[in-house]
Amino acid sequence: MSADRRTVVVTGASAGLGYFAAEQLAAAGHRVVLATRSATRAAAAEQSIRRHVPDADLGHVHLDLADLDSVRAGADELGRLEPAGVDAVVNNAGVVGSSAMQTTPQGTELQIGTNHLGHFAWTALTLPLLEARSGRVVHLGSIAHRWARLDSADALGSGRYSSYRQYGRSKLAVMLFGFELAERLADAGSTVASVVAHPGFSLDVLARERPDIAASRSEPAWTRPAQRLYAQGKDAGADPLVHAAVGAGVRSGQYWGPAGWMQLRGPAAVVRAEPKAHDRTAAARLWAASERASGVAFALDALV
Repeated sequence: MSADRRTVVVTGASAGLGYFAAEQLAAAGHRVVLATRSATRAAAAEQSIRRHVPDADLGHVHLDLADLDSVRAGADELGRLEPAGVDAVVNNAGVVGSSAMQTTPQGTELQIGTNHLGHFAWTALTLPLLEARSGRVVHLGSIAHRWARLDSADALGSGRYSSYRQYGRSKLAVMLFGFELAERLADAGSTVASVVAHPGFSLDVLARERPDIAASRSEPAWTRPAQRLYAQGKDAGADPLVHAAVGAGVRSGQYWGPAGWMQLRGPAAVVRAEPKAHDRTAAARLWAASERASGVAFALDALV
């Protein structure tokens, strides 16, 4: 086996950014484990990947990040599937908006419960597999964090519900967690890296067509050149995630995203996050709230 070949787990790998990240990783010769909540959609994604990468090495685990019981079961399943460890976990899956407030089975608002809290617990539970390979965990950030703030009294709360505002809060939480995890891993002497990456302004309509996983497009093709002035396809948006997972020169604590204007599109590069995403006081409040809500704690003291 090539020394460059890695085993990478991608959550939410059956559509969008997660699908294209999985396809690109498979095309580069890596083993990819698709972590999805739907076996049917995972099978369709696997069929599509094999259509474009015939020799793809793929695996699958069931994972519904909105349900902490599923997160625990998924981590156990991944441990059985990859007992020697994994080289990277790409925490990509997420919920984008809901017109009315919804909650997870454990009672947390759905967007922050899925995008952040589910991945918080998943990362803690899969950390031993990453430790075995000195691996990387990649967190999916967003430019939406620029306009969000967490409630200092209730880091996981939604207050007066706004779908757009809550999505931004969920992504700020993801980034606070990702950057804080990098600090705590370093303090514990861990060889695992924690990296945050974002896709810019990425649209399905601008991506390469994948009929196995997405319906035919209804938008007229003549609209796409104008859209490409300020956006890119989700295949291009997956590039920073893939580079953060397996690329050379990636360091723990970095933030990768498109290098173009306002980080909306362009090649993957180290980019700047808002200072509030590095606020360690806010991160500590979020961390404590996340441990209480998930019932999962990071065993970082054991690494010292």
